[in-house]
Amino acid sequence: MDKLYIVIPAYNEEENIETVVNDWYPIVEKIGNGSRLVIIDDGSKDSTYDIMKELAKAREAFIPLTKPNGGHGATVLYGYKYAVDQDADYVFQTDSDGQTLPDEFWPFWESREEWDMSIGQRKGRQDGFSRVFVTKTLKYVLWLCFHVRIKDANTPYRLMKASVLSNQLHLIPDDYNLSNVLISVIYARRGLKVHYRPITFRPRQGGVNSINMKRIFRIGRQAIRDFRKINHVLKKENI
Repeated sequence: MDKLYIVIPAYNEEENIETVVNDWYPIVEKIGNGSRLVIIDDGSKDSTYDIMKELAKAREAFIPLTKPNGGHGATVLYGYKYAVDQDADYVFQTDSDGQTLPDEFWPFWESREEWDMSIGQRKGRQDGFSRVFVTKTLKYVLWLCFHVRIKDANTPYRLMKASVLSNQLHLIPDDYNLSNVLISVIYARRGLKVHYRPITFRPRQGGVNSINMKRIFRIGRQAIRDFRKINHVLKKENI
C-alpha cells in the first residue's frame, strides 16, 4: 500500500476549515498505511489554527501545522518538504477555500502509478473573471519565459509521486510565491510524465477572497522578474 500526504495551505480560513477537514480527512483514513492530512496555517490572524488543533484531537491522521506568514507558494512548499521528509509515497495538494471536490480525487489515485504528476484542469470555472484572466495570461507568459506549453500551471489540485517531487524541490526558493507554477514548468522542461484531468472548480465557499486586480498586476510584475532569474538557474542545471 502507498502512503498519501494531502497538503493544504490555510490563511484566515476559520469559516471553511472545519468543512475542509471533514471533506478531505476520509480520504487519508480510507487509504491508511500512515497516510496523513496536513494543513499548514500560514500565520493566520483569526482562529484557523485553534480550530485545527481542536479538530485534530479526534482525528489521528490529521496533522495541523503552523508557521509565520509567507504566502501561498511558500506554505505549499513547506508542506511538500514536510511530506517528503515523512516518507510519503504520494503528495496531493489542494486549497482550503472549498473550491475543489474530494469526490473527484479517486480517479487521480487509481491511475497514480502511470504519471509523475496528475493535475486537475479547471473546466467551467466559477471563481470570477480576474482569476480566469490570470490563468490565461500566465499560460502565455510561461511560453515566452520558459518555452513550455502548460494547460493549467497553478491549479490547486495535483497528485505527485514524492520520489520525483523530492528531486525538484531544491530548485524552488523557500519564499517563492508561485511554487506550483514553477513545479509545472520544471516537469515540462524535464519531460516528466504529466497528465491533466478535468475537475470542478466552484466559487469560494466562505471567507474573503484576498486576490484583486491590483494585487494580481503587482504579483504579475514580480513573477516575470522571478521567472527570468529562475530560467537562468534551470539552464545552469541543464533543465
